[in-house]
Amino acid sequence: MSKSCKGLAMELVKCLSETDCVKAQNRPYRECAGEKEPSISSECIGLRETYFNCKRGQVCWKDTLLARNAQQNLHIFLM
Repeated sequence: MSKSCKGLAMELVKCLSETDCVKAQNRPYRECAGEKEPSISSECIGLRETYFNCKRGQVCWKDTLLARNAQQNLHIFLM
């Protein structure tokens, strides 16, 4: 996991550990993270969305660079 999103991940785990989904129902964190508002708090939902956007931003940047390099390589190849 990238260091830039690790803090958000830890906050999300901490938030989820305080929910009934994890405490009372003994469900896994991953399963509870996908739940809607009645099962987990709006704070956890906000953290989940922020973490998702952080991870997506890293992936999109990487994909953008790969696509740009592939396009440049194809251009050179076709010349």
